[in-house]
Amino acid sequence: MRKVINCYKENNPVINKKLKEVSVEEGMEIATELFNILNERKDGIGLAANQVGIDASVAVLNVREPIILINPKIEEQWDEIDYYEGCLSYPEKGIHTKRYRNIIVKSAQEESGMYFSGNDVPTDGTSRGTWEASKKQDQEERLLEAVCVQHEIDHLNGLTIYDREHKLKQYKRTERKIGRNEKVTITKDKETLTLKYKKAIPYLEKGWVINGQT
Repeated sequence: MRKVINCYKENNPVINKKLKEVSVEEGMEIATELFNILNERKDGIGLAANQVGIDASVAVLNVREPIILINPKIEEQWDEIDYYEGCLSYPEKGIHTKRYRNIIVKSAQEESGMYFSGNDVPTDGTSRGTWEASKKQDQEERLLEAVCVQHEIDHLNGLTIYDREHKLKQYKRTERKIGRNEKVTITKDKETLTLKYKKAIPYLEKGWVINGQT
């Protein structure tokens, strides 16, 4: 059985290559092999063909249910979010990325597009996403599934999490030294908060600013 290539330790000649399209029949055979590898490892939720050295546009994932992607194309994507994700090809390393909460994907073996969404109910007034409102855990799993689909399609296009790395905005520190227990007023958009500086730091890291700073 093939194994996932650790790109920190081994050369993978196809990890940064846009993979060739295959027939549905060949794609299903490769998908079966990928599922076997994924099930054997038990530490991942998705796997693309090039992660095990195969030059074929095929990927699989299993978050809520098994999903096969053959020559997939993202037809629509909306509602950009920040996400923190890892990769079997780069073990023990997490990367902040920009992803989309909602995507529609066309895969060769499916007649219509597949809709993946991290929303608990549709928010755009359309019929896309026909599930009922559900528990928060289910919503988180749906978002994980949507992100995983994007992650695997990136692999098939020769992109890794390092290509998607998003540097979080660093907040500007005040020139005047502020005591940790000193009260400050911070703002973001039209919101204003007054609290101790030590409790304001997490807000500052998310884009809030101390009054008088830009």
